[in-house]
Amino acid sequence: MPRLSKGARLLLLGVALVVIDQLIKVLVKTSMTLGESIPVLGNWFQLLFVENKGMAFGMSFGGVLGKYLLTVFRLLLFGALVWWISRLLKRNATLAAAGSSATAGAQPAPVPMGVLVGLTLITAGAFGNIIDCLLYGQIFSESTYSAVATLGSYAPFMQGKVVDMFFFPLFRWPDWMPFVGGHIFFEPVFNFADSCVTCGAIYLLLFHWKFFSKE
Repeated sequence: MPRLSKGARLLLLGVALVVIDQLIKVLVKTSMTLGESIPVLGNWFQLLFVENKGMAFGMSFGGVLGKYLLTVFRLLLFGALVWWISRLLKRNATLAAAGSSATAGAQPAPVPMGVLVGLTLITAGAFGNIIDCLLYGQIFSESTYSAVATLGSYAPFMQGKVVDMFFFPLFRWPDWMPFVGGHIFFEPVFNFADSCVTCGAIYLLLFHWKFFSKE
């Protein structure tokens, strides 16, 4: 059986991440009421169903018009990332074809696989949340605090809400602390796609910053 190319492996990774993200979201959307919480590790980790009208980690942006602009921005970002990954893969293929005949220092260095994996994590995460924005309003009915969503429609195209569910209220800051007193240590509720974007970005910053500084 022929070995899969780097591009094929990255595509499989991206598809797998998007499928996992969507499976989790659909299960939460169709089995939990809005605001419902399921303890996983006591009070440290909960599945808490909320819907995000805007950006990652519960942030919002400019109402209906802002939602359209944000979705368009996400689509442009996704397209740019796909183009960039394809360009880096072509560079590696060109360098591999040149082989030992290439003059040392005359061509850019091969792109590390870790860079491509990190970019794929970010791209898959971005696409996972794009699906929610584009289609969830057309596929599902409105989630409420008393009813689970079913097949239906609750919003126009590109106005769907992003499903969030991971909540880590690890501890609460003491009341006497300035600014953060009384607040939960990590308040945002997020999803698997957000995790892919965050983990991919942190990984690239920690381990491949030299590559990007040269780029």
